[in-house]
Amino acid sequence: MTVSPASMGRRPSRHRGVLVLLLCLLVGSMLLGAGAGAVKIPASHILATVAEKAGLRGMLEFLGLAWPEVTELEATVLHAIRLPRVLLAALVGGALGLSGAVLQGLFRNPLADPGLLGISSGATLAVSGAIVLHLASLGLYTLPLAAFAGSLTCMLVIQIFARHDRRTNVATMLLAGIAINSLCGAGTGLFTYFSSEDQLRAITFWMLGSLSGATWTSVGAAAPLILPGLLILPLLAGPMNAMLLGESTAQHLGVRVEWVKALVVLLIALGVGAGVAVSGMIGFVGLIVPNLIRIWTGPNHHVLLPASALLGSALLVLADMAARTVVAPLELPLGIVTAALGAPFFLILLVRQRRTGEL
Repeated sequence: MTVSPASMGRRPSRHRGVLVLLLCLLVGSMLLGAGAGAVKIPASHILATVAEKAGLRGMLEFLGLAWPEVTELEATVLHAIRLPRVLLAALVGGALGLSGAVLQGLFRNPLADPGLLGISSGATLAVSGAIVLHLASLGLYTLPLAAFAGSLTCMLVIQIFARHDRRTNVATMLLAGIAINSLCGAGTGLFTYFSSEDQLRAITFWMLGSLSGATWTSVGAAAPLILPGLLILPLLAGPMNAMLLGESTAQHLGVRVEWVKALVVLLIALGVGAGVAVSGMIGFVGLIVPNLIRIWTGPNHHVLLPASALLGSALLVLADMAARTVVAPLELPLGIVTAALGAPFFLILLVRQRRTGEL
């Protein structure tokens, strides 16, 4: 990851424009996602339903704004199915995009993503074990809780290996993550080998990712764990910029490097663990989104972090919409859609950047 003082220079007006554009993209994608499906719902009806739920109807009518008539079917579909699914997609996509950007900055490696540290593979191992060992004591919450526990356990193990003399060695953390990934992959393969046909189908379906089970309960369970990372990690843009120049340089600049690394790991484990728990394995977002933003805006974390969160959210909302509408009434696995949508686009961008000499 090449960093130069010029590339780190701030261009506030351009950065604000990028963030406003991505925010508009996110809002548009959420309206599109909430309106698309077997019951097509206009954007005005979606906004009216949301405003009514938020208790804003009286204020809008007082201002003389037209209030569309929302049918009972539209209101029921929005409240029970579409809105929780769109919100959950936005939360999970934001967590994955932001976590990828932070990890790539922390490791100074554009290939780093949440999966590289064993977060996703730990969740997969725990879910596979829960399915094969018939651990269903918590009903519908069994697999999400197993995924979350697996993610956190892997992060704690990696932290233990990476800590030495009260310092966290980033290179050791990365290597430990690769080893934990391999170990979890072996464990998952073992559970798969001993699984029955139905269990193998369940493991495979979960690994491909899906938001079909999204409810207000799952949104309420994931949001408290994802939101702290979405709100706090962008505030670490200054220290992350300094750490791109090297940990020693960052310490000379007054950055509490160990404190930043510990906070980053904790918030990412919480956010990604919760996201994986409610959506299954979703690749591509954490790896590609930060690289797309970096190609567009440069490595400055002041814009890279919030922009990655916004683009990750919008991308996952659109991917989920495509997953449930392209082959309706069937539904495609979300992980396949994210890879199919994003990977070719990313390759085209890479070729264009190389031809223009910017890469």
